[in-house]
Amino acid sequence: MVVGRAAGWLLAGLALLALGAELVASLEAGAYRGLALGELWYALDVSSLNLIQAVVQRHLWPLLWDPMLVTVLRWPAWISFGLVALALVLICRRRDGERRPYRFRKLE
Repeated sequence: MVVGRAAGWLLAGLALLALGAELVASLEAGAYRGLALGELWYALDVSSLNLIQAVVQRHLWPLLWDPMLVTVLRWPAWISFGLVALALVLICRRRDGERRPYRFRKLE
């Protein structure tokens, strides 16, 4: 649970960084300039993107790549990271019984 929460907060930070990059690109262009998840992935490592495409299309299910994953890759990067971050933080949140161990119990 702690690892999931940490990953969620890390992805939330990445979402904010992607939003900042999108805002800077929009200000430089003078108009809205979205930064798609696929465009970001392509800029970071094109060979891994091509590898994932080949694996999904050849070994898993061709319809999983196009239209499903291609649609997600066209979303703005900050929305993609933000949705996964929100899901992880909510799924891995502390429950009522999982309070911190250093909390004092109420004396009766």
